[in-house]
Amino acid sequence: MDEKLALLAKVPLLAGLSDKELQAVGRLADEVDVPAGKVLAKQGDSAEEFFVIIEGSVSVERNGQHLRDMHAGNFFGELAMLARLARTATVTTTAPTRLLVVGHREFTSLLSSMPTVQDRVLHAVAHLITTLEPDRTT
Repeated sequence: MDEKLALLAKVPLLAGLSDKELQAVGRLADEVDVPAGKVLAKQGDSAEEFFVIIEGSVSVERNGQHLRDMHAGNFFGELAMLARLARTATVTTTAPTRLLVVGHREFTSLLSSMPTVQDRVLHAVAHLITTLEPDRTT
């Protein structure tokens, strides 16, 4: 297995995919290294990419307020991509960071061709939404 596939296999979102599925993801995703301080997504901008953090870390801010830090294995950009919304937060690297970047067309293809990945992304979105609502009772 080449280095890119080995990295993909370590990402929780993709854990459990077969080698064939990982190869398909690998063909859809670009591996990118970015320095600390790079804005990857800006609140209010249109969404064209989905990101998976392979190494490094990012800071997530909304309206200038820090929301959370994200590290290897985390992903972002799925909400704006799924709903074709403007970016809901600004994401900036806080260390040199290696990412997998999937464009909108490839993201749609990935979700439609791999139900396991689609399920994990939708579960993550649902979890994110419930954690953003204060004192939600169901």
